[in-house]
Amino acid sequence: MPPSTRKKSLPPVSDEALELIASWFRVLAEPSRLRILRSLEEGEKNITELVGATRLTQANVSRHVQSLVEAGMVGRRREGLQAICFIADPKITELCDTVCDSLQKRFVQQAKRLAVR
Repeated sequence: MPPSTRKKSLPPVSDEALELIASWFRVLAEPSRLRILRSLEEGEKNITELVGATRLTQANVSRHVQSLVEAGMVGRRREGLQAICFIADPKITELCDTVCDSLQKRFVQQAKRLAVR
């Protein structure tokens, strides 16, 4: 990594903390959960709206939302009989945008290399 982009030395991280971090990233490793997060970037939605936006079943949406809630990425509140879901940690949106931007740049570079051949 070039010196200008290198961060300051970070303190050591315990094995237990690394396990928690890995567990958190495993939550994001499921495409259906990413679809739910992307849908919630547009604003709060109830489970029925998430079903329509993600083309998943109600049972799958509920299960994936529960995982996202447990990870602290999504919040949920009750309004009558409905569960309203929202992004609880805005950093999750920044993280997804960073990954998407990085992948897009990589794909553009690969396409340019292939075009040169």
